[in-house]
Amino acid sequence: MREGEYITIDGSLGHVILGKVRLKDAELTGEFAELMQWADEFRQLQVRANADIPRDARVAVQFGAEGIGLCRSEHMFFDPERVPVIQEMILARTPEERKPALKRIKDWQRSDFEGLFREMNGYPVTIRLLDPPLHEFLPRREELLVEVAELKMRMQYEKTNQAEHEKMLSEKEAVLDRVSELHELNPMLGHRGCRLGLTYPDVSEMQVEAIFEAACNVQKDGIKCVPEIMIPLVGIAEEFRQAKMQIDEIAQRIFAERKMRVLYLTGTMIELPRAALTADQIAADAEFFSFGTNDLTQTTFGFSRDDIGKFLGFYLEKKILKKDPFVTLDREGVGQLLKMAVEKGKSVRGNLKIGICGEHGGDPESVEFCHSLKFNYVSCSPYRVPIARLAAAQAALKEKGGADLSKAQL
Repeated sequence: MREGEYITIDGSLGHVILGKVRLKDAELTGEFAELMQWADEFRQLQVRANADIPRDARVAVQFGAEGIGLCRSEHMFFDPERVPVIQEMILARTPEERKPALKRIKDWQRSDFEGLFREMNGYPVTIRLLDPPLHEFLPRREELLVEVAELKMRMQYEKTNQAEHEKMLSEKEAVLDRVSELHELNPMLGHRGCRLGLTYPDVSEMQVEAIFEAACNVQKDGIKCVPEIMIPLVGIAEEFRQAKMQIDEIAQRIFAERKMRVLYLTGTMIELPRAALTADQIAADAEFFSFGTNDLTQTTFGFSRDDIGKFLGFYLEKKILKKDPFVTLDREGVGQLLKMAVEKGKSVRGNLKIGICGEHGGDPESVEFCHSLKFNYVSCSPYRVPIARLAAAQAALKEKGGADLSKAQL
């Protein structure tokens, strides 16, 4: 094998094939499709998909998804063509300096959102506003330090191209200064999510404008769309209130400009213990909760999902943990926070829509737990949608004691 050569992986059979094999879209046919129809007769939970681009949305619909439960808007930024413009936006120091980059990014986002709305064709689309810290879009601090040191050494010993080297050094040092300024010791608990949106309101404004402009464009073509704007990492009710106020103001401005209105919801991702504990306060303004159980598991256990592999095997072997809590929802701890948040939220807003968008949304045991808490939907990877549909049906039948089981054993 050489760099740049293609291989094809058959994940079902475990085959690795040299070369590029022609692929076809996944589809449910025959007995598989019939089984899914049976499952849909019994399940009460809706099943949505986590999808960030139109292609994934199309696959999700083919597998029976009834909407998008999580569109991670920042994933649209990682296209190689877009990264330099994202970095330009981050390196800018003032809102005025950010304007040119934000305009280009908004055009991309609007186009992306239009694609999702068209693929969903009337199904709801939950879009999470920018979540990760800004430094994730910039070169790593350690790499920049090495590059600056190497460049200084080269200038010391090479007497040619000094002007070019000085220009390059100045640019590298400017990036390094900004990266050092944004560097955080614990970025998962740092300047991200709604904290980022509140301190950089022009970035949030750009994203929300893109969402509503896309929705208006699609609706103008006769395609119904239902954007659900999700504010991430809320832990304080006032964070949500201020973010929602900005969203509503932008919506009214765009609706007035376009002389049309689009139905939309504003909600939050419950991914911090404090959000669950104060869910009644947040629900006073939030129209839906979507549980981000990846981060909620991290912040409840104090486990890092990226590092738990160093001792997880030992914990499972010694029965300290019965299962990997990032695969199957921990009902005794994290699950109790979900239960509390649902009860508190619905005590204030009876029609509060409840969903889950963490990886647990495709795990059968976790789906059963969500059914027991009367969630409206679960959301998972497009390719896990059939599993979630079947698990939701099994949960409903189990609750009824199998009395209505009129098909073959699901």
